[in-house]
Amino acid sequence: MGEPGTNGDEAGTNGSDPEAAAPNAVRKLAAPESDELAVLASVFEDLQYVLRCCEHLVTALGGPDAGPVRVDTDDALVEALWTGALIGYVRCFSGRIGVLTDEDLTKLELPDDIGDFHAMAKKLRDHYASRHVNPREAFTIGAAQANDGSLMGVAVVSAPRPIVDDTTVRLLGRVAYSLSGLVDARMQEAQNKVLGVAREMSTLQLSSLPLVHLAEV
Repeated sequence: MGEPGTNGDEAGTNGSDPEAAAPNAVRKLAAPESDELAVLASVFEDLQYVLRCCEHLVTALGGPDAGPVRVDTDDALVEALWTGALIGYVRCFSGRIGVLTDEDLTKLELPDDIGDFHAMAKKLRDHYASRHVNPREAFTIGAAQANDGSLMGVAVVSAPRPIVDDTTVRLLGRVAYSLSGLVDARMQEAQNKVLGVAREMSTLQLSSLPLVHLAEV
């Protein structure tokens, strides 16, 4: 589960050559084209986050469960990574931002039943991110009896739900990787549009735009 070769950040900053010198200043552009690019960049980063979660999950789920180097699976870590991956993945399909749709999945070289997997991922997101229901365990309350049938007390019985499996994680990673390539291509097109807008501005107009304060690396 690697990443597409470019996310376009450098090309978008320098306008052409990724190896060009760093700019002295970055000015904020306020235009429909720049808004579109910002949304695409946000979705691309979310997909990269999903990929990183899946990579960590493969490692967390892959420890040997027997032998001299037996590794216990950390259920808390697995749930945290899986929940984050699901939330990030489904957010990429938000109708409010309108970047990815269910139809985009059909453009990718993915299994025929990927639509069913996508629908399942959305339901799992709701399950794991529930504000009201514990996604890890189901609880049953019973009356505990002694051998003679007399009441001993109240029993709280928990039934843990199964954690995600390696196959499911790898499939989500594959989908996120494929979608990253799709979004990356759209980012390249959007960057060219933004560059065209900037080139139509005079030096004085560019200099009058608000400065973007870049965090020091």
